[in-house]
Amino acid sequence: MKDCIFCKIINKEIPADIVYEDGNVMAFKDVNPATPIHLLFIPKKHIPTLMDVDGENAHLMGDLHRAVAQVAREMELESGFRLVSNCNKDAGQIVFHVHYHLLAGRPLQWPPG
Repeated sequence: MKDCIFCKIINKEIPADIVYEDGNVMAFKDVNPATPIHLLFIPKKHIPTLMDVDGENAHLMGDLHRAVAQVAREMELESGFRLVSNCNKDAGQIVFHVHYHLLAGRPLQWPPG
């Protein structure tokens, strides 16, 4: 999708501090971090929301989770991290391209908000 900021990052039209990339997934540092470690994990295929995951693209969700686990191990986050995905406007989704926020680097509180 040509107006999607994440698609522009995938296409290298907008710079990002990329920490992981393979054929299906990209992860990069959030430009406005909420925690000392704040990464965004996105599928390279444009999927607007989790409600749009279907049989054709469900494998990408597994690829996202595998990438999260790999990066978390590499960053030595065994003590813990939070993985957040907002779905649609009422949940706070701003960029309509499926993505996960990995939050870590300090003890996190519950409930989150």
